[in-house]
Amino acid sequence: MAKKVPLRQCVGCGEMKGKKDMMRVLKTTEDEICLDVTGKKNGRGAYICRSRECLLKARKNKGLERSFKMSIPNEVYDTLEKEFDSLEAE
Repeated sequence: MAKKVPLRQCVGCGEMKGKKDMMRVLKTTEDEICLDVTGKKNGRGAYICRSRECLLKARKNKGLERSFKMSIPNEVYDTLEKEFDSLEAE
């Protein structure tokens, strides 16, 4: 029997994709928002495709706000974009 691939919905484009193909954004217990590269940290996770476009879409359609049920300041998105860029550069 084939192993079931865990699917997650992108908060940017809304597409369902395999967990491994996506980036996890994490809300920690201290309400801190960061990228979880390992996918194993504790906290509430939301998933975004590994493309900058989806991050921008999530910013526009407030996808992360809905996932985490809290308002997210622009600085947080700016930080996420910087983290994203540094990961893409690798």
